[in-house]
Amino acid sequence: MWDIISNFLFGAIFAHLITRIPFLTFPRLKTWNEQFTPHPEAIPVDGHLIQRVLHMRMFYWLGLVFAIIPLFFGWFSLRYGSASLGFGMWSVSCWLVITRGTAFISKESAPWTKDMAIELQLIRNQCDSEQSCCNIPHPVWQITAVRCINCGSTLKSMLRPDLGRPRQDGKIRGLVRLLMTDGRPIVATEED
Repeated sequence: MWDIISNFLFGAIFAHLITRIPFLTFPRLKTWNEQFTPHPEAIPVDGHLIQRVLHMRMFYWLGLVFAIIPLFFGWFSLRYGSASLGFGMWSVSCWLVITRGTAFISKESAPWTKDMAIELQLIRNQCDSEQSCCNIPHPVWQITAVRCINCGSTLKSMLRPDLGRPRQDGKIRGLVRLLMTDGRPIVATEED
């Protein structure tokens, strides 16, 4: 009984980790983060940030491709090995495919979207124009909004998801938090 439960849990955890490899590992490499401030600090709204949002969006959807690995090993395990291990891998992989697939028809979108990158670019364009908030605008993306450091005005109320910077809360706690939230922000907006 316990070996069946432990095999199922091992398969489920293995599949959960495999499908999240793209956004847990690739953007956290040192060379990918040299132009960014450390984790909890605000990030200047520039071309690097917009590119990072688009990269994180790509890594999020790349999880569907990585779901093929536990689906294959789960099928192989169901057919020739431990059924509980294979079912654990299959259930988590299929759940990921279903949830990411229903994102196309539901209102809930990915933590990083193309519209988010467009909004950040529009903020940059507005700050470079005559309609800027102050004489020397310097927009930064804080946890709950994009604000100008110089005048303090809120340019856009937008929650900041995980952007792939190494986390300051420790590798284990940071990894657990990312696995639980899937990169989504865990705070409410200022209006809420």
